[in-house]
Amino acid sequence: MVHYLLANTSHEVSSGITILFASLLVALILCLALEEKLHAKKSVIAGVAAVVCLFLGAMCEILPFQKVLVGSTKLEVEAEPPKDAVTAEKVAEETTAAEKPAVYSGGHEISMPVYIPGIDWGVIAIILGSSLFVDITSKSGLFTWIAIKVTKASRGDPQKLLFSYGLMTVVFSAVLNNVTAMIIVGSLTVVSLEKLNRREKLLGFLLIEGLLTNIGGLLTLISSVPNIIVGTTAEISFVEFFVKAGPYVVVATIATLVMGGKLFGIQRLKTDEERAEAQELVAGFDENTGIESWRFFYFATVMLVLFIATIATTSVLPWIQNLEMGYVALAFAAIMLVRYASRVDEFYKAVDWDLLGFFMCLFVVIYVMEHALVLEAIGHGLQMVLRDITSETASLVDASLLLVGAAGFSSVTDNIPLAAMLASILDRLGAPQSSGLWWSVIFGANLGGNLTPIGSASTLVAVTIMHKHGLAMSFGKFVKIAVAYAAVQIVLALIYVAILIYVT
Repeated sequence: MVHYLLANTSHEVSSGITILFASLLVALILCLALEEKLHAKKSVIAGVAAVVCLFLGAMCEILPFQKVLVGSTKLEVEAEPPKDAVTAEKVAEETTAAEKPAVYSGGHEISMPVYIPGIDWGVIAIILGSSLFVDITSKSGLFTWIAIKVTKASRGDPQKLLFSYGLMTVVFSAVLNNVTAMIIVGSLTVVSLEKLNRREKLLGFLLIEGLLTNIGGLLTLISSVPNIIVGTTAEISFVEFFVKAGPYVVVATIATLVMGGKLFGIQRLKTDEERAEAQELVAGFDENTGIESWRFFYFATVMLVLFIATIATTSVLPWIQNLEMGYVALAFAAIMLVRYASRVDEFYKAVDWDLLGFFMCLFVVIYVMEHALVLEAIGHGLQMVLRDITSETASLVDASLLLVGAAGFSSVTDNIPLAAMLASILDRLGAPQSSGLWWSVIFGANLGGNLTPIGSASTLVAVTIMHKHGLAMSFGKFVKIAVAYAAVQIVLALIYVAILIYVT
């Protein structure tokens, strides 16, 4: 048996280099915030940043270019104590658990590009697999069938329709993703309100649905990208995430719908004539229109239930728990692709490669920032503001500052790099899994998207649908309307995080 002892890769970095790379990080965030004005996709912006960071990292000699050890097993060993008793006592006092030598058994060394280990391939697999699975499942007509059934159940009453579509938006955002949910529900909303002769209510419906996509995005571990990043870093299981986030989502959804109904004057039908007319119009909807094959429809229904159940129990399933959620998502995508085995390229074209490319480049940038000690510097600054990050019970003040700060930053720039950076910093500073600070980042990163139309992709989609149908909605008008909703949602989140802190 061959044994390997990994060398200590820590290095000294001058403050000038750290400042240089911190400036690059600020420039990246500003460019992402001005994405529309730059007329550049996220993947291009992050890709250029990754290329520059890697080149400067190599030039400044801060990146590790050693061979990588794979296929090995880490052994827990104690360092051989010095023979001198005084020296031994001093070493015991100064040596921490993290400084003990790491001995690896077996495996072999391979050459690997320095940027490959920096990418979290588990997160990439979850996004790719889930996107493919959802896209193929939608071809069965299942989601449209559910949506029209909900519309019919409302009997055409505007208030019931608002609550029905609102709940559907939250559920679709949790099970699918925010953008897909907004596209499906938003498109159906336009058709439904026009058939019901309620087009004047379209602006209110679309705005409320856009805000609810970010509420629904809090419901499960895989509902939004920040959830995946922070949840996996903090080792929060799917079930634990759902149990802890669920109560807030219920309260915030009800509050948003009640506010929306009042502010936009969406009320119940008052006369029998109005109710009869609305019900007659709704009866003309056909939920079976989008179903080409009932056999595939039932198969997709079963697979969707199995997908959700498997994702929810991945952490406890034998063998599967070692393969993790990325494997589950890719496995279900592969099974669904069999249905279209001869034309799978259609679904590959529909994958959001911009998001995947952006994600991979972002991970590379953060990886370089870590070696440039930028994250360490931010962590020191965070420690100066937050009183006790390593405590099992986070301070309410610390949690509140982190939540409000995360919400503010995510409202003007992409919440993905924000969540990735804060998660990495909390992990480096040793925040325990039970700390409420993780939930502050999760709530802040998601809810900040409701403050501005560029705060999240789904609210941007909602505004795009408004413009498509001739509804005026400027940046300022959106902020003016949405700020009241966002304020209530953030206050509720602060109260809920406080409850989580004191309960745990």
